[in-house]
Amino acid sequence: MPKPDASLSAVVVSGGKQYRVAPGDRILVDRLTAEPGASVKLGRVLLLQDGADIKVGTPAVDGLDVEAKVVGHPRGPRIETLRYKSKKRVRVHRGGRADYTALEILAVGGLKVATGTEAEENQEVETKSKSKGKAAPKRKAKPAAAAVEVEEEPAVKTAVKSESKTEAKAESKRATGKPKKESNK
Repeated sequence: MPKPDASLSAVVVSGGKQYRVAPGDRILVDRLTAEPGASVKLGRVLLLQDGADIKVGTPAVDGLDVEAKVVGHPRGPRIETLRYKSKKRVRVHRGGRADYTALEILAVGGLKVATGTEAEENQEVETKSKSKGKAAPKRKAKPAAAAVEVEEEPAVKTAVKSESKTEAKAESKRATGKPKKESNK
């Protein structure tokens, strides 16, 4: 998504690929050896744009780095390759998924912009401090043993009824050789 020209942004290199980032952005880069929640610095900044001021590096801007937080290590979509040559019995099927690292950009060149997560955390703290009223009473759970007894009684009665029906059918079949038809009168 194109970023507005007046915003702070930078072009950084990670894993041989270039990314245009701004504080608060989330990007997927090739897998990095960092634990989720750790802070990572991307040192190769090729370009820095701060409103109308643009700094271009040769090849990188000296003294600038981009600070990011590792969000997680997802995997990319499944990609399959199939090589086939007709009349030659050549069929090669390969596939795999790329390993990525999800990064959230915290600061570009030492300049930070308030991210959505920090604002949400501040709002949660404010709402918790305001709502220190009396908590609603908790419902007590019924004992599990009482629930088991209630469930067992109907099951026993239905089992007895079904046994008596099967016995009646078996007796009528023995007497005539054919089962009797039951009528609902």
